[in-house]
Amino acid sequence: MKRLILKLLPRSLVFKLKHAKETLNVYFIRFFAANSVLSSIYFAFFSNKFAREHRAVLLGRLEYHHSLKQIKQSCVLLRRNIHRLEKGLIMQPRRPVFAEAYIQETVTCYSDAIKSSELCHEEKQWATDVLAEFFSVTGNSTILDKARERFTSLAQTGKRSSVPYPHSALPASPLNYDELIQLFRRRRSVRWYQEKAIPAELIRQAVTAASLAPSACNRQPYQFYVVNNAEKAAKVAECAMGTAGFSHNIPCIVAVVGDLSAYPAERDRHVIYIDGGLAAMQFMLACETLGLSSCPINWPDIEQREKMLSAQLGLEYHQRIIMLIAVGYAESEGGIPFSQKKTDKLLVKDII
Repeated sequence: MKRLILKLLPRSLVFKLKHAKETLNVYFIRFFAANSVLSSIYFAFFSNKFAREHRAVLLGRLEYHHSLKQIKQSCVLLRRNIHRLEKGLIMQPRRPVFAEAYIQETVTCYSDAIKSSELCHEEKQWATDVLAEFFSVTGNSTILDKARERFTSLAQTGKRSSVPYPHSALPASPLNYDELIQLFRRRRSVRWYQEKAIPAELIRQAVTAASLAPSACNRQPYQFYVVNNAEKAAKVAECAMGTAGFSHNIPCIVAVVGDLSAYPAERDRHVIYIDGGLAAMQFMLACETLGLSSCPINWPDIEQREKMLSAQLGLEYHQRIIMLIAVGYAESEGGIPFSQKKTDKLLVKDII
């Protein structure tokens, strides 16, 4: 009815009504933005735009605690605490005694994790090696000695291959700056692809490269949902806004999905977007080196579209879509937007 009325009204009047509505809305928002209490009232009674995030964060916290009781392929608490131990081991100078606040929790979690028949072998090896290294170099205290004794009863340790190492042990860089810039310039957002199947192995290679991206406490709270079927990929792409006109042309689409069950507290709720974004960029750059092109597709935080895509991918409520990435072999004559980028003069803010 509303659309019908707007169509019947003169365009000039419709424009004035929209302008008046926007002006009133600005005054309305200005009032509620005055302080945090009024802002909370606004989103509690006048806007439900953050409703999904609120519930997803709470469900994520519940799932986090559930995951510690039934450890499967990976354990976020174990990953976090083992990484904390690594940071303590590389500290300069290293303290003779550290990690007393969380070492008992870590060994308990390790004990539960190694009982899981599903735990990833590489994760188990990493945790075992780092704990063994920690207990071999740290000093003595009542807390550490008790934890050391328990760990020794649990683990069979040998050569430690998954422990911190010196910077000098890193492989030499195969690229200089000019070569790296060339790769960055080569990676453009491609929307037109050949009707050619994408080998699944190439996608897995790109994901392997993406997994090397930095992640807060090494939790890596994301997964890559791969739809390597042109017909299904088009349906997934249509869930997002901004794909009209080219969604039918996408041979493969990857959804980067964040997992809020990686965190026990609300303060880390946005880390999925930081870590997922870092991994997504490395994924796209890796695709370029494998002869594939890509296009990141912005994901709108709109309830209806969240439901559409969650249903297609089979996502849990605490899983949030970070972005979609179209992947394929570029059509040689397909257009590429120029997309002028901001210069360093605009981006760098020197603080003196």
